[in-house]
Amino acid sequence: MSKLSKILLTGLIAIFAFPIVHAEHLIVIGANDTHSQIDPDNDGLGGLFRRRAAMDQIRRNHKNVIAVHAGDAVQGTLYFSMFRGDVEYALIDSLGYDMIVLGNHEFDNGIDDLAAHYKNVKAVKMSANYDFSNTSLANVFQPYCIRTVGGKRIGFFGINVDPKGLISDEKYKGLLYLDNGKVAEATAKYLKEVQNVDFTIMVSHIGYYPETVGQVGDSIIAARSHYIDMIVGGHTHTLLEPGDPRTQVRNADGKIVTIGQNGKKGKYIGTYDIDLDDFSVTYSLVELNSSLDAQAHYPAMEKWLAPYKFKVDSVMNNVLGTSARAMEGGDNASQNWLCDAVMEMLPGISGKKLDGVIMNKGGIRQDMPKGNVTEGVMLSMFPFDNRFLVVEVKGSDLLEALRVMATRGGDALSKGFKVEFVGPLENPTITSAKLNGKKIDPNKTYTIGTIDYLATGGDHMDALGVGPKVFVDTVPYGQHMIAYIKSLTRQGRVVDASDEVRMKQKK
Repeated sequence: MSKLSKILLTGLIAIFAFPIVHAEHLIVIGANDTHSQIDPDNDGLGGLFRRRAAMDQIRRNHKNVIAVHAGDAVQGTLYFSMFRGDVEYALIDSLGYDMIVLGNHEFDNGIDDLAAHYKNVKAVKMSANYDFSNTSLANVFQPYCIRTVGGKRIGFFGINVDPKGLISDEKYKGLLYLDNGKVAEATAKYLKEVQNVDFTIMVSHIGYYPETVGQVGDSIIAARSHYIDMIVGGHTHTLLEPGDPRTQVRNADGKIVTIGQNGKKGKYIGTYDIDLDDFSVTYSLVELNSSLDAQAHYPAMEKWLAPYKFKVDSVMNNVLGTSARAMEGGDNASQNWLCDAVMEMLPGISGKKLDGVIMNKGGIRQDMPKGNVTEGVMLSMFPFDNRFLVVEVKGSDLLEALRVMATRGGDALSKGFKVEFVGPLENPTITSAKLNGKKIDPNKTYTIGTIDYLATGGDHMDALGVGPKVFVDTVPYGQHMIAYIKSLTRQGRVVDASDEVRMKQKK
């Protein structure tokens, strides 16, 4: 039995088998980044009904249970691509979440669409550092929520990620972002000193580690804090196992702050057993596997979901072509295949001759299977409503765009690019950059294919959008990818790519 399996078994025994009989305890159930994973994932883990079964079992065995979701409940499967949140948002209350915070993907269809869905959600919606006053979400969110459990006041508050460079500007228009690190500590201090809260819990969607220079993550906020006692985190898809030293961070006063995060796609839920006498915390994971299937039957929910599932399954079974190999979403092979496919098809769509293509690996949301490639696979791989663009980029701006890509360890480039960089990811230096066999000239203008998300500053790629946009498509690029697979099949070709690294960090 593996180490993780032993840990998970211990967690299951502790949570499921032994109701609390002595000191009053509070069990907090934490989920994050479930990403529209209604059905079990390809590895057999997860699934909405298993999650509800596990949560219901915990509620039956414990007197005091509060369930929270740390954001990104949507985006990642056809349930969101086809139904725009109608499934996931309706099920938030069915699963019994008491409190939720926003992830960045909740904004994928725009703030007005989000408001239309959230008006029907009963769970408490928290954000201490987003000001929605000038948006359609005004008066929907509250900064914190206090619950009295066992005579102790427990304060929960929500903290969100900086949307700049992560969410397209038009998707969060009117939202005022407040510095998440400063607001987190100020809110916890207010809860402790003014609201007389005994224990503070930050529910965050900022990531365990900061993703960009100048930002903070849960671990940094915890280390700097005097007032935060526990963090239920999300965003970076970090799977923190019980016993991992990263779950125990000492704050500015030397006190332990427990931090949990449960990966992605709802394959696990986290449980935080808080002893209300001494406020010690025991963190566990529950794996959502087939052992839960016997109790995961909810006829009313199954009946409600059935028409949505039928449509999803129909698309998932529509075969378009064949892949010679499996590619993990966002790995080198999938990045290379995407960029080279765009390089092949976009000139015909745009009427422009391209020097190269730049895409984002974060936009590849699904694995490419070996064998049959279905319409559902393609729509799940490229679910976003992004459009192809062709931009004219000065060489100096192109080099800056490549430098920003290096801060992520590299990103998706067409086969004409050969880039090397040195230094830490926080501040890399491009040492060599060639395009189609020639050194990139800072004074030359290059014609680059990309998507609107990147050319309007997404992933902090502002430099890519400095020059003129000479072509802007009107069709979501996932539709073009479907057409491309069909064209390969007509030509007797298959999907294939190499693992070539086109942007390398030199030691």
